[in-house]
Amino acid sequence: MSKGRVLVVDDEPNALRVLSAILGEAGFHVRTASHVAEAKRLLHEDELDAVITDIRMPGEDGRQLFDYIQQEFSQIPVIFLTAFGSVESAVRAMMEGAFYYFVKPPDYAALKGILARAVEQCSLKREVEELKARISAGERRPAFVVGSTSSRKIWENIQIIKDAESSVLIHGETGTGKELVARALHFQGVRKDRPFVAVNCAAIPKELIESELFGYEKGAFTGAASQRIGRVEQAAGGTLFLDEIGELDISVQAKLLRLLQEKEFERLGGNRKVSVDFRLLASTNRHLPDEVAQGTFREDLFYRINVFCIEVPPLRERVSDIPLLVAEFLKEFCARENKLLSLSPAVMQLFEQYPWPGNIRQLRNVLERAVVLSRGREITELELPVEITAHRSATISSLAPVRPLKEAEADLIRDALERCHGNKSQAARLLGMSRKTLYKRIADFNL
Repeated sequence: MSKGRVLVVDDEPNALRVLSAILGEAGFHVRTASHVAEAKRLLHEDELDAVITDIRMPGEDGRQLFDYIQQEFSQIPVIFLTAFGSVESAVRAMMEGAFYYFVKPPDYAALKGILARAVEQCSLKREVEELKARISAGERRPAFVVGSTSSRKIWENIQIIKDAESSVLIHGETGTGKELVARALHFQGVRKDRPFVAVNCAAIPKELIESELFGYEKGAFTGAASQRIGRVEQAAGGTLFLDEIGELDISVQAKLLRLLQEKEFERLGGNRKVSVDFRLLASTNRHLPDEVAQGTFREDLFYRINVFCIEVPPLRERVSDIPLLVAEFLKEFCARENKLLSLSPAVMQLFEQYPWPGNIRQLRNVLERAVVLSRGREITELELPVEITAHRSATISSLAPVRPLKEAEADLIRDALERCHGNKSQAARLLGMSRKTLYKRIADFNL
């Protein structure tokens, strides 16, 4: 396997032969050029990982080639070879961004080591640029991680029902990745090139949810200065994802049921029927049959949205997903922060032992924090929040009795509230859960 694609530029044929042979034996794929014009052509023809060039050459020299690479291929590192008389020029190029320089004849062992580092840097730069391009383009198609048996089963179900028109209910604790499942259903299916419209039902005030979903006509109410298209209409031809559908008011549930039955609706303040074709995906962390029994969720709507049900287990029950999730999140945050980081084995062990009450959302927040704080090449326990390391301290002794999960979670919440001086919004962010979930946990544990 090639260690990288390298261009060697030198007007001396013997120097080209010797260096390309040595680097070829070391595992690099080597292209050669005897002058700058040929080097420029090869730069455009091949995806190169590094350039090694002599400085003094007839016509255009190595400095001019370096300037061209800086302008046109800034991610490609340049290593200079120079005679004693032009060391000053090489040093000046280093100050302007060259990767390294060697005096001829170079120490070939050292050159191979430096070249390997240059190739690694180029690879990282390309990856960072690709990720930045995806983020700036608004790409939101995160990979669905398949590591554990339960995740594999979810993926199999996604493949079976991805092209169906029927509604799907996704059930699981807060932060388990229910929206990832919804996005996978959409982007794997026949509607993938059509809109995916997500609505967080828990985040929109009760009095606004109807207009948010169905839109309104001009003059429908005070302040309605123009017509507004609702989320349902925005999802035409694609997928409407109602996150935490159990939070919908009973009156809105009735209108949603009618929409699903008739595939048409009226905007607020209007009397014209608007036809719309979409697929409904919904998620909830509630046990909706209990909500139906209590009269807070319509039974007929429940059966309408529950044609297929996908259960998403909490992260603590799918530990083998953690390394894959860590890799995804590290890639994302390292790209954003322009860093190259890995996780120490001790930290990975901690992650696999921790119960993750906030599930994937909490893991993501912990890794974002660690990447920002890290100053080395590896994330260690020093970059982790205290609730992660404290859990290891609490479980390190085999003589200590095993605490119930609820008790451990209560302790974590209590600790987070103390650290945030009772500020529940800050504590919720620290724990990686919504403020509403935190309030419910506080009530459940009588904190």
